[in-house]
Amino acid sequence: MENMNIVLKIGEQAISSAELYPLLGQYRLLPQLAKEIIIDQAIASITCSQEESTLAKQKFYQKQQIADETQLKVWLDHHGMTPEQFEELTVRDLKIEKFKQLTWADKLDPYFVKCKGQLDQVVYSLIRSKDAGVAQELYFRIQEGENTFSELARQYSQGSEAQTGGLLGPVELKIPHPKIAQILAASRPGQLSPPTQVGDWWVILRLEKYMSAQLDDNTRQRLLNELFQSWLMAQLKENVTFSPSEPSPEEGKFSIE
Repeated sequence: MENMNIVLKIGEQAISSAELYPLLGQYRLLPQLAKEIIIDQAIASITCSQEESTLAKQKFYQKQQIADETQLKVWLDHHGMTPEQFEELTVRDLKIEKFKQLTWADKLDPYFVKCKGQLDQVVYSLIRSKDAGVAQELYFRIQEGENTFSELARQYSQGSEAQTGGLLGPVELKIPHPKIAQILAASRPGQLSPPTQVGDWWVILRLEKYMSAQLDDNTRQRLLNELFQSWLMAQLKENVTFSPSEPSPEEGKFSIE
């Protein structure tokens, strides 16, 4: 063991550089490592001003609760990181955000239009039963005003919505079953929909409120993150090759083309 290049020691277990790759594969950490390398390659040309770097470092210190040089040294030792690596880390998130803006900011409007229907939110009431006859009877009772939707939902609905009188939401339209989402998207607030079969259930729906999504700052950031993650997964799939075999030292264990 003394001739091996020990890179990590955990308790009594000493791990050599040759053993590290199989362990990364065993614990499914290789894809995450590859993602981080892909990101570093993408942001390599992104620069930050001195003011931006200073502010980013201050925020990082606050988030990690590093108050002085002693705590910084403890943090570095714990993470096995050099001061130079730490300097890069403090501005990494900022560079990633800059990369997102430079790459996709001008694509957000059409992307929002494309996925807006899935971002719109609804509040709706639901009664579900596996008995078509019961569902039809409940529908008529609500329609004729014999009972309120909430009363019948609490008494007859066979899902967790019974606890809230059938009321669900607000949720994005992509959350409910596609058939339910289709009915709600075509409904007016207050409109009662007759029993419809959805899988094993017969459902009665009433749209309570429809909230159209807006391209505000929060939505912009969310869409930027989605586009970034889609790009990252595509890069991982297209450009990364993992090799379970034992390569020569100069070949490395995986390649990012």
